[in-house]
Amino acid sequence: MKKTLSLLVVFILALSSLASGSGFLIYEHGTAAMALAGAFVSIANDPSAIFYNPAGIAWLPGTRVSTGGVFIFPAGSLLLPSWPDPAFQKVYQLDQTFFPPHFYLTHRFGSRVAFGIGVFAPYGLGTAWPVNYPLKYICTETSMQTLFVNPTLAVKLNDNLSIGFGVSYVHSTLKLSLVRHIEIPEVWTGDVPASLKKATGESVAFNAGLLFKKDRFSAGFNWRSNFTVDYSGDFFLDKTRVPTPIQPYIPGTGVVTTSFKHPNIFDLGFSYQVSPKFLVAVAGQYLTWKVYDSYEINIVFDNAMTEQEVVEENFKNSILLRAALQYLLNDNFALRGGVIYDQTPQPVETMDPSLPDASRVAFTLGFGYTKGKFSVDVAYMYELFQDRTSPNRDIYPLGLGAGTYQTSAQVLGVTLGYRF
Repeated sequence: MKKTLSLLVVFILALSSLASGSGFLIYEHGTAAMALAGAFVSIANDPSAIFYNPAGIAWLPGTRVSTGGVFIFPAGSLLLPSWPDPAFQKVYQLDQTFFPPHFYLTHRFGSRVAFGIGVFAPYGLGTAWPVNYPLKYICTETSMQTLFVNPTLAVKLNDNLSIGFGVSYVHSTLKLSLVRHIEIPEVWTGDVPASLKKATGESVAFNAGLLFKKDRFSAGFNWRSNFTVDYSGDFFLDKTRVPTPIQPYIPGTGVVTTSFKHPNIFDLGFSYQVSPKFLVAVAGQYLTWKVYDSYEINIVFDNAMTEQEVVEENFKNSILLRAALQYLLNDNFALRGGVIYDQTPQPVETMDPSLPDASRVAFTLGFGYTKGKFSVDVAYMYELFQDRTSPNRDIYPLGLGAGTYQTSAQVLGVTLGYRF
């Protein structure tokens, strides 16, 4: 009975893909930087430097504030060619829109010391599928959100070099819905909706950066630390779908606890002012996703029954490559564009519909307009993921759950700024 009723494995499968590397790391937290394909670590010339390279705020005179966000429109489908019902041999994700916001405030004291604070959401997203599709036992909907509050201090050491350091308070939430197939031998068999209503966790993270400028050349380095979030949340099983005589045998509620490890992010970039109007920039990132090798999940049910298991993930470290151009049409208007290659750290064996990830290429376009003390930046990104076939954790015999994921995403960002 204990083995039959346990929801542990299902939650392991669904929660694990939420921590799938590039699939939920959002790097668009300043629209000028987004239009430049994120190759901003060596530029860092607006308040979003708090995120991209905190050393950059030491070069920003006076007081500056900027706020905005990005609209993310993912699209995806799952091909299940071995599935016997033709109606489910191709399944589409439900439409979703995500809006991670950002806010920055910086102030420079004198000519060398600056302080700033940033609020942004660098880890998030989720998926939603039809409630009756074949892999409903893994998930029907997932959601992950984070919020960073990141005070930062920067110092200009000389006319060419600055350093910056920050600490972040991290608040995160997880939500999950799925269908659980329950079998009580010789008594009852059926499907029951289940959900992790809202698991929450907190952590602390650090960031630091260097910015060097010499004539037309700039170089920047940024580090965002690894951290671990310990989550705890309420589990709910919809026992109203179970015949009344059977309900006492099934635990309806419980508490789920787990921990997710997040990677170090190292960012190194260079930029060169080819002419007064033309700027080129490149950057590379290294993410230590190998820290996400395994994790433990625990469930304590309302009937005092407990479950515990360690899950192996074996993620790999990954890289991102970025290149961008900026052209000034005049003193007020800048055109920007770039390209990104983003390598997935997720093994194909751990892919599933909770948040399928794949290596991708992204293209960006945007512009910036400045008028007096006001500025507005607008950017657009199109991401094309590599098609990828996954065994979907072999939840069905004979490989009937294996399928190919096709994913793309569009991102639209806007940031408003003001200089005091």
